[in-house]
Amino acid sequence: MAAQQVKNLCESSRTKLKEAIEKTELFLNSYNLPQLNADGDQAMDEFYRGFLTDMRHLLVFSEVSYEKLGLCLRRPNFNVDYAEKVLYDVYHNCVNSFFYPKNECYSEDGRYAYTGQDAIRFRKKPVRAVRDITLELSKIFEELREDLSYYETDYITQRRMQGEKV
Repeated sequence: MAAQQVKNLCESSRTKLKEAIEKTELFLNSYNLPQLNADGDQAMDEFYRGFLTDMRHLLVFSEVSYEKLGLCLRRPNFNVDYAEKVLYDVYHNCVNSFFYPKNECYSEDGRYAYTGQDAIRFRKKPVRAVRDITLELSKIFEELREDLSYYETDYITQRRMQGEKV
């Protein structure tokens, strides 16, 4: 990819990650387990624990990637190879962390992606705040996924063809 194209992708990805970080931090700072599970239901308690854990991991991955993108953009000489590695990490750590959460409290159902309906399906019916933050973040990470789809396979293939270990 051309250096300017990679730089633009770094800038737009950083902007989207910043938005995701702000929304996730606001949610995590505003809600805790007792608030989300006011009924005290044991099954829902487990669901919300997993959800909050996944959100914390997503926040950390996003913050680390945000900082790495900032580092790429602040360097006096833009390093395309390093930037592409960081964009690959954004895809595989942030985007995949959102769409494939470890605790599987929600999943993406591709059948709804083209119907205008929300493609996110929850394992259990969550409170409104959990549903809202997940759907807000899904829009951001869907855009990131579309922007960075090259880094899903082509980037690795290119590196392997050059004889590099990935």
